[in-house]
Amino acid sequence: MNKLFKAVLLLFLVAPVFAHVNVAPYKSYVDSLLPGTTFGMSVRSVKMGKEIGNVNGNEFFTPASTLKTLTTAAAIHFLPLDYEPKTEVTVLGDIEKNTLTGSLKIRGEGDPNFSARYYDDPFYMLNAMVDSVRAMGIDTIVGRIDLDTSYYTGPWKAENWRRNFYDSWYGAEIGPLGFNDNCVTIRFWPGYFRGDTAVVSIQPDVGYVKVINNLKTVKGHKKKWVYGIDPVKSVITLGGTIGEDVDSASMVLPIRNPIGYFRAAFMYALKNRGIVFKESNSVASETELGKFSFSAAPLLSFLDEINQRSQNLHAETLLRNLGAQISGEGSVEGGRKAERKFLLEMNLNPTDFDVWDGSGLSPENKVKPSTVTKMLAKMARHPNGEYYINSFASPGVGSGAKRMMNLEAPWLTRFKTGYIAEVHALVGYIYTMDGDTLTAAMYLNGTNTNPDCKSKDVLDTLWMRLIGYTNNNYNSLLKMKTLWLDAQGVSGLNKRLDHFSKMLLGTPYKLGPMGEGHLDPVEDKPLVYLDSVDCVTYLEQVVALAMSKSEKSLYRQLQRLRYKGGKVSYLTRKHYLLDDWVGEGKYAKVIPMEGEVSVTRTMPKKEFFKNHNVKYTGKETPVKVRYVPLEKAVEMANKTYKGAMKVLGMGIVGSSENIDLTHTGFVIYYPGQKPVLRHASSQKKQVLEVPLAEYLQTRKVPGVTFFKFIQH
Repeated sequence: MNKLFKAVLLLFLVAPVFAHVNVAPYKSYVDSLLPGTTFGMSVRSVKMGKEIGNVNGNEFFTPASTLKTLTTAAAIHFLPLDYEPKTEVTVLGDIEKNTLTGSLKIRGEGDPNFSARYYDDPFYMLNAMVDSVRAMGIDTIVGRIDLDTSYYTGPWKAENWRRNFYDSWYGAEIGPLGFNDNCVTIRFWPGYFRGDTAVVSIQPDVGYVKVINNLKTVKGHKKKWVYGIDPVKSVITLGGTIGEDVDSASMVLPIRNPIGYFRAAFMYALKNRGIVFKESNSVASETELGKFSFSAAPLLSFLDEINQRSQNLHAETLLRNLGAQISGEGSVEGGRKAERKFLLEMNLNPTDFDVWDGSGLSPENKVKPSTVTKMLAKMARHPNGEYYINSFASPGVGSGAKRMMNLEAPWLTRFKTGYIAEVHALVGYIYTMDGDTLTAAMYLNGTNTNPDCKSKDVLDTLWMRLIGYTNNNYNSLLKMKTLWLDAQGVSGLNKRLDHFSKMLLGTPYKLGPMGEGHLDPVEDKPLVYLDSVDCVTYLEQVVALAMSKSEKSLYRQLQRLRYKGGKVSYLTRKHYLLDDWVGEGKYAKVIPMEGEVSVTRTMPKKEFFKNHNVKYTGKETPVKVRYVPLEKAVEMANKTYKGAMKVLGMGIVGSSENIDLTHTGFVIYYPGQKPVLRHASSQKKQVLEVPLAEYLQTRKVPGVTFFKFIQH
């Protein structure tokens, strides 16, 4: 990554994108990285239901394979989770002496999994069909094999694709009956001598595909082969050269006419399972002897293939199946009608999606980033939303197998990738530490003048920075969870406060290490941070650890302690320890002490918040500060404690009328010992433990307030 890229990216990401500000100016930064590219982005909070980042989000972009998220969303909305496209075999005619005189009628409903995807053998499902016929005592068929393809209407071949797509495995033709992804593997080896044609095999070879072999063997390791496929017939022409020192090579190529391919494969299965077929068109019988139904995989398996592994054939068949099931028309147009109905039911504008296929291969497809994130957000709240999100890829999984592999916490995101010539896209979900889920959509259109690897790197880097920015600092939360789990044997609030305050001894001191994260622009520091603490954050995190009922409630408990009502914002943070934190009375309460005095002070909250460009509309209510004068506190701290072990909070009362407490920590009372203070020291720059009397003797302050902690 060059210096310019780093600098521009930093500018783009440090800006308060998530504070509901206009991020459109940052488009220019991406322009400088990828000249001539059009960038679109939308980021939305599922919790708030609001868009929190937008760059050209209301403009149309070509989505590439990310369009599959619409196809699968409509499918999981309308179709039952156990939906399986069926392939039916009906046996018609008469059986005499193991011979069926009649026909086999095979009706397809667009099952794309008659392959080795879920089975060891691509013939597994076809063999099961033939075995069902054999189980009727049939070993010979005299008559016809009738293939019913009426489930799909209109053109089966996807329209508006670039011509070269039809000659690639990912652009295989679609049909209601199919086999082996409607593809074959062409494998070839160099010939025995230079000048010989290469040795070629077809896998699986059902006698349907013909190879014209003009591939010549030459000296060395040369790999200059080419191929061409007849536009109508399954005839593949190989040309070019292959070096005699090349071990072997292979290509997966599409066939033409999937119905003819299915017929040939079924005939192969008949022969392979020992059934003789004698074709006769003169045989006619409508007597039904038996009917069998076959399904290779359910809907949820479809979703994984489409959203994780980006299988175009599965997406195209699912779109047509959706049309057949919902619109009564098994076609692209039927699928589009079903998708428009889905969008209306989800209160989304169908005109924001210009759809031409189910897979996203058509460059004519257009979507608006802002509407895409809105759809994803609605799917996150859908009754079947969990299945939908789990079908997406992630680092190391599916199309994300080589994407974002250096992401520190890969489980924080699920995404769908997209790529066709001149288009890169990334859409999906990001989980944030504060319990929100973000939906994000990023598009790069017109990337033809830039290397594909650079375009991918830009999207991946932006995506990972978005994760990092909204989960700063996830490692600290994991550390807190580990600390909590390790202390499950410690019971009672006093013992737990003692335990956790001791576990953080030695933690470096840093003033103001925490803030409101990405949720607030004033102090967008981490919401959880254990790499360093100040006196208040040390207190808050120890109390959260001690009071949490489970490791899963740690984050929520901490935010309840730090913010009024647990609502995260700079305005709702309990800035004044005695007035806001202890004074709230929920988690701590001032203890009456012998010889205490009191003063009344009013915290200048309006001025305080104004200095941070925040308007405070509450009242400045006088607070009664009760404390033990310093001399008396030293005297108390020099006495040996005789009761049961306990932990109190301590606050140093400041001399200024504009502050209640200037410092805080834990006072630990062990039986038979003088009290000790555990606190985050600004002077010693770490969390440490000192005798309370020794510490107080160095202070020049009015006195000390003591408070006890309250467990709910």
